Amino acid sequence: MNISYKVNVPISTEQFLSILRESSLAERRPVDDAACIDGMINNSNLVITAWDDETPIAIARSLTDFHYACYLSDLAVHKKYQNEGIGKKLLSTTQRQLGPKCKLILVSAPDANSYYKHIGFTNNERCWILNRNECI
Repeated sequence: MNISYKVNVPISTEQFLSILRESSLAERRPVDDAACIDGMINNSNLVITAWDDETPIAIARSLTDFHYACYLSDLAVHKKYQNEGIGKKLLSTTQRQLGPKCKLILVSAPDANSYYKHIGFTNNERCWILNRNECI
């Protein structure tokens, strides 16, 4: 296995979809809405990918100001490559792109809570969500 990690190397919508579908993240992403998926990947300003030779097999997709906050929107690793340290390497590579005061923030999938706790994240109960179809 020859895994390499790349920072902000473009991947196609189809490649992004493939990673989502081959991980458990597809259950919580609009994989049947190509326009939305296209917007998600093309409007992210920090994307770290893991590649097995020429095939992308994992992604950490973030939105950040690089100084104070980095919102990690997606961390997905192809099922075949899970438990190999790839997700952790994507996170550490993401952190290295950020300024010294920048926090890495994410909303965990329910099954991933123990993973994030295990690698050193702190749980914060102050996350709030307003869906697009809900009015203020």
